[in-house]
Amino acid sequence: MADHSSEPREITPPPSPRWYWTRKTIAQCLVERLAEPPATLVGIDHGFSFPLRYFEKYGLPHDWPSFLDDFQKHWPTDEDNTYVDFVREGVCGDAAARCGDSRWRRITEIRAGAKSVFHFDVPGSVAKSTHAGIPWLRFLRKSLGDQVHFWPFDGWKVPPGKSEIVEVYPALWSHSFPRDGRDSHQQDAYAAAEWLRRNDLDSSLEGFFNPSLTAQEREVAAIEGWILGIA
Repeated sequence: MADHSSEPREITPPPSPRWYWTRKTIAQCLVERLAEPPATLVGIDHGFSFPLRYFEKYGLPHDWPSFLDDFQKHWPTDEDNTYVDFVREGVCGDAAARCGDSRWRRITEIRAGAKSVFHFDVPGSVAKSTHAGIPWLRFLRKSLGDQVHFWPFDGWKVPPGKSEIVEVYPALWSHSFPRDGRDSHQQDAYAAAEWLRRNDLDSSLEGFFNPSLTAQEREVAAIEGWILGIA
């Protein structure tokens, strides 16, 4: 977490039998924070949606809230003791009815040089975190309603004073900041928060909410999502 007056600092999880953050605890804490002022910008390091090819394969409407509902129905990773590997192995959910192809990439992934959200079982894979995290985006949206702007799905321009949740890709920035004893995960979190903070301070952040896209690319990206920081 960072603000205008201080650099990013690591926030410890609330007391519990587990010493680490869980996705559920993070989601619950975000609901509490984002329900009240001040406006907060949240960067999450996994895909928010899938390539257009996925929508076409399954005949899904080009509508992000509908996608969230459909995905959670098949990959219910926001339920207790339900993990991505369990769904992939057929223990629960219905992965076979909603799977993708690792050759499919979103426009933003191509532009960023990032792996596909369907590229499992490789170093640096974002597939598992994406499949685990998307149902929690649905949880946040249902819990907070129009109190929060999910960019760019709710529009490319964020209303003044409204909290927003965006997709980030820390690999873009992690090497730009000294490591200072942080492990790779801590460094990614630090770099994302500090990049957002610095660009907000010098008023350059707003420009990244309007990436250089053709009209057709912008239409597709409004369904597939976009990584903040990719021009």
